[in-house]
Amino acid sequence: MLPAERKRKIVELVTAHDGCAVDELATNLEFSKATIRRDLRELEEEGLIERSHGGAVPVTAVGREQSYGQRDVQRLEEKAAIAEVATGQIHPGQVVFFDAGTTTMQVAKRAPKDGSFLAVTNSPLLAMELMSDENEVKLTGGTLRRRTRALVGPSATGFMERMNFDLLFLGTNAIDKSGGLSTPNEDEALVKEVMIARAERVVLVADGSKLGKRSFIEFATLADIDVFITNQSLSAVHQEAFDAANVDVLQTQ
Repeated sequence: MLPAERKRKIVELVTAHDGCAVDELATNLEFSKATIRRDLRELEEEGLIERSHGGAVPVTAVGREQSYGQRDVQRLEEKAAIAEVATGQIHPGQVVFFDAGTTTMQVAKRAPKDGSFLAVTNSPLLAMELMSDENEVKLTGGTLRRRTRALVGPSATGFMERMNFDLLFLGTNAIDKSGGLSTPNEDEALVKEVMIARAERVVLVADGSKLGKRSFIEFATLADIDVFITNQSLSAVHQEAFDAANVDVLQTQ
C-alpha cells in the first residue's frame, strides 16, 4: 500500500468510527505503530484529523461535536494541571456548581470530599465522582444527552432557575478572538446560560486548544466570567480581550 493510500484509509477509518487508537489502525492496516504515528502527525498538519491521546479523532468543524469519550482522552495532563489550580477556588460552606465536561471532571476528581461544600451538577458522571460519605451532591435532572453525558432541557433549566450558586466551574468548546464562548448544541447552550446567570462567581476552565476557536452557538462573553484558568499563555489579542473584561487569568506551571 502506498503512503497516500494508507493515509486515505486512516482518515476513512477515523471518520467512520468517530476516532481510532493507534493500535487499531496498525492492526487494520498491517503497518507498524511508528508508521501510523508518523502518518497521524502529517494528517494533522494537513488538517484532515486531530490527534488525541493514543490515537486520532475526526477534524472538528464549527457545527461538529466530539463525544465525551473522545474528549476524555485528550490533553489529560493539561486538564489535570488546570484542575489543581481550580480547586483552590473552593471554600467551605459554598454551593458549587460543576458544569458537565471533561475538564470539569478533572476538577471534580480533585475537589474536597470532606463535606465542606454542597456540590451541584448537570452531569451524572461528575455526580458519581463528587459523591463521598461526607459530600452532599445534587443533580439538576433533565434529559441525558448521549454524546456529552450532560443533562439538558426544561427540567434542568427549571431546577437551576430556583437555585443560587456561590461558585460555578464552567466549560466551553471554544473561545473566539473577541472573547465569545460557544458550544455546538443549542440545548447545552441554554443550560450554560442559566447556570451562569445563577452563579455569584464564574470560573472558566479550558485548555489552550479552545483559544481562537468558534463553535455553533454563543452562550456567554468574557463579561460573564470572573476567572479563567488555563495551561497556555494568551496571545496579545486574547490578553487584550481578557484585560478589557477584567477577567483574572491563572495559568498552570
